[in-house]
Amino acid sequence: MAEIAAFRGILYDTQKAGPAAKLLAPPYDVISTEERARLAALDAHNSVRLILPDGEGDQKYAHAAALLKTWMEEGVMRRDDKPALYRYVQTFQAPGENRTIIRKGFICRIRLHRFDEGVVLPHERTLSGPKADRLKLKRATRTHLSQVFGLYSDPARATDKPFAEVEAGKPDLEGTTSDGVHQALYRLTDPAKQKEVIALLSDKKIYIADGHHRYETMLALREELRRESNGDPNSSIEFGTIFLANMDDPGLVVFPTHRVVHGLPNFDLRATLDAAKKYFTVEEMPLGDTAKVKKDLADRGAKNPAFGLAHASGIAYLTLRTDVALPIKGPDVVKTLDVTLLHALVIEEILKIDRAAQEAQTNLRYVKDTAQALAEVKTPGVQAVFLMNPTKVTQVQAVADAGEVMPQKSTFFYPKIASGLVLNPLIPSEKV
Repeated sequence: MAEIAAFRGILYDTQKAGPAAKLLAPPYDVISTEERARLAALDAHNSVRLILPDGEGDQKYAHAAALLKTWMEEGVMRRDDKPALYRYVQTFQAPGENRTIIRKGFICRIRLHRFDEGVVLPHERTLSGPKADRLKLKRATRTHLSQVFGLYSDPARATDKPFAEVEAGKPDLEGTTSDGVHQALYRLTDPAKQKEVIALLSDKKIYIADGHHRYETMLALREELRRESNGDPNSSIEFGTIFLANMDDPGLVVFPTHRVVHGLPNFDLRATLDAAKKYFTVEEMPLGDTAKVKKDLADRGAKNPAFGLAHASGIAYLTLRTDVALPIKGPDVVKTLDVTLLHALVIEEILKIDRAAQEAQTNLRYVKDTAQALAEVKTPGVQAVFLMNPTKVTQVQAVADAGEVMPQKSTFFYPKIASGLVLNPLIPSEKV
C-alpha cells in the first residue's frame, strides 16, 4: 500500500522573502489572468511567478527554472537541512457559513504508482491540455512546485497524534492569504514520530481529491528521468509530493461545481425538459434566492439523485425516477451519482455535448459558487445552468475503489491548497 517518506523540502525564508501572505498563491488552475497580475504585484517573489511564469510559448518554462535558481542562490528560498513531514493546517470560514473550520493534514513524499496498481486511486477524468503544460514546467524546473491533494481513511484519527507537539508551537511558515484562509506550516523532524506516521499509512490506499493532472505529470516525468537514475527504486524521482488529509476529519469540506451551458445551436429548453422526463421527475417553479435553491436541491438530493436546471424564467428540479432502467454501464455507485447522471443522460444524450466538447469547454463551463451560478442565467448566450449538490467523500472513495471515474470537475474540496508552501526537488542520484 502507500509508501510515504519525509524529505528535505525547499521553503521560503521569510526573513529574506518577506511575509508568507504575500508569497503564497492558489493552485495554478484556479488563477485568472487578472488574479495572476494581482498576485505578481503583491511581491517580486510570489510563487505565482513559478507556477504561471512569464514568457511566450515554451520560453516561460525556462524562465521559471532560472527564477527558482536565482531565488535559491539569493537565499529567498532554502532547502531544509533535515528531512521533515510538514504539518499543514488551514483555518477558514466556508462561504455562506458562519463557523470557523480547521482542516489538517501533512505534506510528504509518496512513492508513485500507476492508477492500475491500486495504491493511489483517481476519481475524475483528466484533460490533456493541462497535463502537457505541467509536464513542461516540471521538466524545466526539475521540481514539484506544488502538491497533489490526497485522502486516506483513519476514523480513529491516530495520524494526528505524532504532530501534536509541533502543532502546539509556533508555525515555521504562516499567513492569511487573500481568500481569507489562515495557512500554517510546521516541520516534524523527529525520526521516531515520522516512523509512526509512515507506519500508520503503510496499509492505506490514497484517493486523489484534487490534482489529478499534477499526479499524472509526476508519473510521466518519472518515466523520463529513470534513464538518469539507473533504475534505482529509491531514487527521489520515484516519489511525488502530496498533501494527505484524513477523509474522516470533520474539517474536510466539499462543495459542488455547477455547469453552465452556452452556445448550443438550436437549444430548446422545453424540448430538453420533456426529454429528461424519460429518466427524471421534473418540477418547475420560480427561481428563488441562493439559500432557497440550495435547500430545495439538498432536500431532493437526500431522497434520490437530483440536480437543478436554472434558466432565465425559473428553475426545474430533476429527480431520478426509480421505475426506469438506466443506460449507464458500471457498478451501482456510478448509477446513483448526480454528476454522472447529469453528464450521461442530459449533457451527452439530450444536449449532444460529447466528451471532446466537454474537455474543450466548447459549450460547457464550470462555476463553483452557487450565487454566481444563479447569476449566470442572465448572462447573454447562457442557455441553462445545472446546479449540483456536493459529492460526498464516501462516494469519491466508492467510485475510486470500483475502478471508475466521474466526469471532470465533480468535486471541489474547499479551500484549495496554497502554492509555494513546500517545493520538492527531483534529483535522480538522491536516495529517499
